[in-house]
Amino acid sequence: MPEKHLFEYAIIRFVPRVERQEFLNVGVILYCRAQRFLQAKVEVNDVRLRAFSGELDSQELADRLHTFEQICTGGALGGAIAKLPIAERFRWLTATRSTIIQTSPVHPGLCEDARETLDRLFIELVQ
Repeated sequence: MPEKHLFEYAIIRFVPRVERQEFLNVGVILYCRAQRFLQAKVEVNDVRLRAFSGELDSQELADRLHTFEQICTGGALGGAIAKLPIAERFRWLTATRSTIIQTSPVHPGLCEDARETLDRLFIELVQ
């Protein structure tokens, strides 16, 4: 039987009006220390987002969401945060914020393959 590994994930949310606390799930970020895996998967669905918030600059939102992906991969486009160790990047990305892009509380689980788990969570929670 394949070995199960602890993973942590959070849902990335679009919160157009923070004071109303309404949100739309737009991505998932998953961290698995044992597999040295940190990745975010995001989707900007203009139809859903416009129905949710008419005052939306979808390109700006997409750029901000793709920053999550860049920080996860540790690339130069992710800035100084992307240079941190993988666990610190995850903690920084999932820290509580009061902005239009927020993350849910962090949830744990067990997986065999972190990439497959990220894909499954993305389908279940975002699409």
